[in-house]
Amino acid sequence: MHRTYFDHNATTPLDPRVGAAMLPWLGEHHGNPSSVHSFGRQAQEAVEEAREQTARLIGAAPLELVFTASGTEANNTVILSSARRAGFAGHLILSAIEHPSVLAATALAGELGVEVTRVAPEGDGRVDPTGLLAAVREDTFLVCLMLANNELGTLQPVADVARGCHQRGVPVLCDAVQAVGKIPVGVEGLDVDYLTLGAHKFYGPLGAAALWVRKGAELTPLLIGGGQERHRRASTVNVPAVVGLGAAAEIARQEMVERQQQLATLRDRFEEGLTGLDVVVHGESVPRLPNTSHIALHGVDGEGLMIRLDLAGYAVSTGAACSSGTVEPSKTLLALGMTSREALSSLRVSFGISNTVAEVDDFLEVLAKEAAVLRSRVGGEPAA
Repeated sequence: MHRTYFDHNATTPLDPRVGAAMLPWLGEHHGNPSSVHSFGRQAQEAVEEAREQTARLIGAAPLELVFTASGTEANNTVILSSARRAGFAGHLILSAIEHPSVLAATALAGELGVEVTRVAPEGDGRVDPTGLLAAVREDTFLVCLMLANNELGTLQPVADVARGCHQRGVPVLCDAVQAVGKIPVGVEGLDVDYLTLGAHKFYGPLGAAALWVRKGAELTPLLIGGGQERHRRASTVNVPAVVGLGAAAEIARQEMVERQQQLATLRDRFEEGLTGLDVVVHGESVPRLPNTSHIALHGVDGEGLMIRLDLAGYAVSTGAACSSGTVEPSKTLLALGMTSREALSSLRVSFGISNTVAEVDDFLEVLAKEAAVLRSRVGGEPAA
């Protein structure tokens, strides 16, 4: 059976060019970049080259980047270190549609004494900057707003929020993991203080990510015990993964325009082909990632449909990858005001650069067939 992967927001396959760049560091080259001998110096040079490549992708200064093992670690570091500096008191704001790594870290800060405010998005999946800024108080020490929602693909008004926060003296964390590598992202244009990204969202390896810290912004390390990353993140640097991150960043920067056009073509063809299937496309009225389509099929259980599609050779998702394996409705969709039944009828289809128009057309036929089967089993009653 030919299998087609339409779950690129969960993770992307490793670009062969990235794998080729990593390969020498998985065997032939093996120095610890903290060592002063020639093996260590060679490894350190590779790490710094990757830092420069990654920095170019987001328009940053290389020394402002801290390599981490994941976007989750990077988000946790900013949130928990900020709460710690505030003495686990004061106030923190986030949108209600943040990634679980932000939701969980802020919840922990709340358990330790921080007052946490979650701002719900509008029904179109976008946060109103005016409403978020209205929640800022004198004791607010951090605002968290992602750039692109991992489920809906909707782009958030980060720059507007950051400008308003800075007028009030409040720093901003932007989780840009789902956006970097798919659309142009520049730290100066966003005007945030912290930004996180992850290699495996743009054809790099798992286990490699970065935290950008604006010059002058405070950062207390979460991991301690060594002086790596200029004392901002203790732990021996994962050289092969970091080299892969740098290579993926350089390729993404060079191919950005072509990728955007290709992905938007696939998404638009898919959504145009949904006519007649009794489908709602979430977030279609606001700016979105070019590769993401989040839909609800009335009268169809999303989990059941995902399983049937997998058996037919198509990999899609019912929500964030971190929530896979559960049948609970997506917190993001509930935050939009949907009922549990509406949320459970939803499906996320996220395209990648290896996908083709032919695969999209074939998928539409299978989707229509499987949805009809599931609807016939429940008597055609709508999900909402």
